[in-house]
Amino acid sequence: MGTLLVVGFVAGVVTALSPCVLPVLPVVLAGGASGSRRRAVAVVVGLVASFSLATLFGVVVLSALGMPADLLDDAGIALLGLLAIGLVFEPVGQLLERPFAAMSTRPRVGAGTSSGVVLGAGLGLVFVPCAGPVLTAIATVAATHRIGLTALALTASYAAGVAVPLVAVALLSARLASRWPAIRDHARSVRRVSGAIIGAVAVVLATGVAAPLQTALPGYATSIESHLVTAGVQSQLSAVEGERANSFAAAQAAAVPASLPDEGVAPAFTGITAWLNTTRDRPPSLASLRGKVVLVDFWTYSCINCRRALPHVEAWYRAYARFGLVVVGVHTPEFAFEQVTGNVAAAAGGLGVTYPIALDDNYATWRAYNNEYWPAEYLVDQHGHVRHTVLGEGDYAATEQAIRTLLIAGGARHLPAPTQVADRTPRDSTTPESYLGYARLANNGGQPVTDDRATTYRVPSGVPADSVVFEGGWDVHADDAVAGSRAVLDLRFTAKDVYVVLAGEGSVVLRYDGSRVRTIRVAGVPNLYTLHSSRSVDNGLLSLSVPPGVRAYDFTFG
Repeated sequence: MGTLLVVGFVAGVVTALSPCVLPVLPVVLAGGASGSRRRAVAVVVGLVASFSLATLFGVVVLSALGMPADLLDDAGIALLGLLAIGLVFEPVGQLLERPFAAMSTRPRVGAGTSSGVVLGAGLGLVFVPCAGPVLTAIATVAATHRIGLTALALTASYAAGVAVPLVAVALLSARLASRWPAIRDHARSVRRVSGAIIGAVAVVLATGVAAPLQTALPGYATSIESHLVTAGVQSQLSAVEGERANSFAAAQAAAVPASLPDEGVAPAFTGITAWLNTTRDRPPSLASLRGKVVLVDFWTYSCINCRRALPHVEAWYRAYARFGLVVVGVHTPEFAFEQVTGNVAAAAGGLGVTYPIALDDNYATWRAYNNEYWPAEYLVDQHGHVRHTVLGEGDYAATEQAIRTLLIAGGARHLPAPTQVADRTPRDSTTPESYLGYARLANNGGQPVTDDRATTYRVPSGVPADSVVFEGGWDVHADDAVAGSRAVLDLRFTAKDVYVVLAGEGSVVLRYDGSRVRTIRVAGVPNLYTLHSSRSVDNGLLSLSVPPGVRAYDFTFG
């Protein structure tokens, strides 16, 4: 155990010297700016104490209460912001000082030892993500409610290692401040400057603007600590985690009924070009989500089939996230405009998607899963294996039951009642999806198109069933068709609902069986527009008079 504690201490020192410390370093310096060594040390004591306790017990408490994992991080930022306001604005500071009156004969937020501990505590909460491999092992122990004497001792040695460099920095700051009389003579200004520094750090942490700097610097700290773990104490760390981990995993696996076949290890998210809805640019990985049930949802925002499935996915996320369900939407684009991050972000916001979204613009993850459908659902168990797959719409009740089965097998209790979202999957035979770009133009019932060249198409004598016909001026590209002079799109359809994807600027006049229905205002980025909706299947002719410059992509049906 002695070797383990030494390695824990050294690993803590390495962590304190890592790029991760950069955002909190200004606050440590500001903590000693009053010239008081006791306050400088108090800041670091508060930091290390809250850092250690949050790592040991935070995950247990948050999990028990069903709260998000980054709540402590946000609480630390809020505390730093509150203290910053108290330092800059004295009336607010006086209100904050009152709780410390019983602990200090000179309760001043700007210089008191007690307030220094509170300042450090806020700092420690935002320092938690800096924990390296050694403390990660301890966090795993905490998450499984098996904290013993060895785990506590290792955490203490790690925390002591973190404290040593930070105490040195804080004492150096206090010594410089005490040697410069000008600083002591302007205590009020020092207090306000310290508050401004702490406030700025809180803003930096809240916005995540320091993340690129932290990740751009060499990852020497993680490499050194990983080497320490691998070289001497891996077996001892495994002992700390305990043999019960393996039996626990085996029990979990045995608890999953055979009705959910094991379809093999889920492929990792690969080739992702960007992430949306992730906390401070910390994208999830399947490896980091071990112990969770993960629903991998392939979708794209202009796909009507995906839009009909989204309410179910969103309802599952709302109902079961606090019990251990994670949803990752893999957005694989059908059209080029769906590769634009801003377009996806705007559409996801409008559709109410709040779970993480991986932008799979190059189809790398799509190919890793051998996927061919929008939407497609792959349900991954706590050990990273696919246990349930649905390709296309529907089968929502079975998917939700599989989610519940895996959560219960993982120890979840008192699940809410199954969600109640209407299944709007079409059951009737409808016109197939009709693309308007020549690369996938399968339902053209009129004059053959000319690729990538403006052409005037004649008025047809009739429109065949389940077909699209171009009239007037059109420039047909691989993925879309751009309207020219007197452009018209005719569609003979069989469906309850008809949708079209359009982009550009202008007013599209819609006619149904020759009668004008309404005008559709097209504005900006490509979007899905409803052309027709009824309670029963209709057979009819839709005609769209499209102004020059507007792009049409495809018709879909429901």
